[in-house]
Amino acid sequence: MLFTQDGRNFMERALALLQDDLKLVEEQFKKDLASDVVLIRKVGEYVLASGGKRIRPMLLLLCARLAGYQGDYRIGLASVVEFIHTATLLHDDVVDSAVLRRGSASANSVWGNEASVLVGDFLFAKTFSIMVRGGSMEVLRALSDATTMMAEGEVLQLISTCDLDMDEDRYMKVVRTKTAVLIAAACECGGILGEVTEAQCQALHEFGMDLGIAFQFMDDALDYVADESEFGKAKGHDLEEGKMTLPLIHTLRQCTAEERQKVAEIVEEEELSDDNLNYVIDLIDRYQGIDYTRRRAQDLVEQAQGHLKDFPDGPVKAALFELAEYVVSRRK
Repeated sequence: MLFTQDGRNFMERALALLQDDLKLVEEQFKKDLASDVVLIRKVGEYVLASGGKRIRPMLLLLCARLAGYQGDYRIGLASVVEFIHTATLLHDDVVDSAVLRRGSASANSVWGNEASVLVGDFLFAKTFSIMVRGGSMEVLRALSDATTMMAEGEVLQLISTCDLDMDEDRYMKVVRTKTAVLIAAACECGGILGEVTEAQCQALHEFGMDLGIAFQFMDDALDYVADESEFGKAKGHDLEEGKMTLPLIHTLRQCTAEERQKVAEIVEEEELSDDNLNYVIDLIDRYQGIDYTRRRAQDLVEQAQGHLKDFPDGPVKAALFELAEYVVSRRK
């Protein structure tokens, strides 16, 4: 569990504010998964119940409150952003041949790749059906643009596999499009619901974008240092998949030509041995790749909080600040 300096859980304030809303969102999940095809409901419920922290729905709900919105559409829209996220997880695990997701067997390892892809497709289609019924073209624009960019980010990451020339700027583009853009859109949608000014809506979008990049950076760091029992996937999974993430990008920028050549040989191998994983972890530690990544994440969180300066202080804004701090303090 994660705590602030005075001992309170980092997410305590947000969870207290959103307790009733989050119960309604969970009920909405069940309604939105309704289908005559039993497998769709089984796979969808399995993934949605597998320990997700609901960061995206929480951010949307908090940003809607910050913008002064209390209407019912916030619940359906919070369900939508989690459905989009869940659909990408189903597809990601197939692409990555993952066997674990949040510490449990991944859906593709239980039901197969075909079922995972098709249920992911169902979730994507369902989200657009819900958004169209909601009647907001601005919400539809924000989330459809985000979904398109996420697909581009996945392809960009795919073509960058095992590319040791991947620099930080190109990697930032992957992170923005693959991960951060949905978090940014969730925050922006809260502003759209509250009908805030264009400048305020953009501020919420930028808050979510910086927070989303920081979230991915912490994922990058945890992949090399977290215990599998806490993080929910095997240590070094990104390396095994040939993914160039920030700790390794920073290390390759600092290391010797001989060390770089050794890493090139490791990422090209079919299977990642414990010895090779430990070599890369030691190398990243030597060149402070994890510390660098965490510092970059912390800087982004502080930058994100700055985007909310023109919104009124109060418990909602404080909850958003604490949720941002959670991102860089989490261990899973």
